[in-house]
Amino acid sequence: MPNKQVEKTKIDHYAIERVKAKRLELGMSQADLAYALDMSVGFIGKVESPNYPSHYNLKHLNDIAKILKCSPQDFLPKKPL
Repeated sequence: MPNKQVEKTKIDHYAIERVKAKRLELGMSQADLAYALDMSVGFIGKVESPNYPSHYNLKHLNDIAKILKCSPQDFLPKKPL
């Protein structure tokens, strides 16, 4: 049976774009964020790329909010998608 990749959901795309926008607003590179999270630069690149199923989980979003000095809620929509 072939390995089926799970595609990113609408909420994944929303959160990823919000994190990326905040990261860029603060002048932070993918490498800067990866280093602060103690993760590989490749992971951040895969998350931000539409070609990979990688995405942030709630722990990631909470840790990113600490690093970017904002609320985890800033990465989530006000209404369900």
